[in-house]
Amino acid sequence: MNDLDKFFAASTKAVNIRIESLIAEAAIASKRLDSAVRWSAFGSGKRFRPTLVFAVGEVLGVTRERLVNMAAAVEMIHTYSLIHDDLPAMDDDDLRRGRETCHKKFDEATAILAGDALHVLAFEAVANDAGLKIEIRLSLLSGLAAAARKMVVGQQLDLDAEGIDIPVARIKDIHSNKTGALITFSAQSAAIISEASQTNYEAVSNFAARLGLLFQMSDDILDVTQSTATLGKTAAKDISAKKATYPGALGIDASKKLLHEVYESALAALEPLERRFDLLAQLAKYVVERKS
Repeated sequence: MNDLDKFFAASTKAVNIRIESLIAEAAIASKRLDSAVRWSAFGSGKRFRPTLVFAVGEVLGVTRERLVNMAAAVEMIHTYSLIHDDLPAMDDDDLRRGRETCHKKFDEATAILAGDALHVLAFEAVANDAGLKIEIRLSLLSGLAAAARKMVVGQQLDLDAEGIDIPVARIKDIHSNKTGALITFSAQSAAIISEASQTNYEAVSNFAARLGLLFQMSDDILDVTQSTATLGKTAAKDISAKKATYPGALGIDASKKLLHEVYESALAALEPLERRFDLLAQLAKYVVERKS
């Protein structure tokens, strides 16, 4: 296990413990709803967004303890979006994180409510974080709400683009909202908590915006190059749903070339940082090289 693998493992453990506590503290009265929330929250997800929160915090000198509620919040927002995206009215998928989607395991109504519960729990976790100053909590809540709003817009733009040819610029716009907004804010949130300098905040923001694009481009490529077993979700789903993707617009080879260009741009965005950023560079490399 290399250093990045160890960091992912430690981040996953920390955020899982906190999400478990937050769900337990919520004392969801319905056993069925509680089970659906837990089913979705504790699948074999990569925990990329909370790991990014912790990684930026590590670079900017913030303890894991000060970041853990925010890390849990971005993961719960992400999980809620996956539950809703998988519904028959949206992407209509049966497999997520290597097992049945929430609506297949339970039912559509319960899945919608499980997503809703995780959505509000995320904001509650940040609002009630007594370890952070009120003004920092307000900034985090505003940023998280904006990222969640952009994510919703991105999902609608994605649905609107199904089955039609659109330019690469519009695909980028979809992905910057649907995937990039929450990834960008995950990084920004740690910078906000650290009370980073303007230079460091801008460097982190510029890096994370490119990282979000990188992540979705990688997802698009993996969808057409990897198996369902490897991905833990239905392979070639984008093709069958006639989604707007980079491979669909450019082909696989050109998409891979663009992926590496965006990767180099992400690394360049880190240069102004006033601290060592090896860990963030490793995260970007992981996104480019990941197989699932």
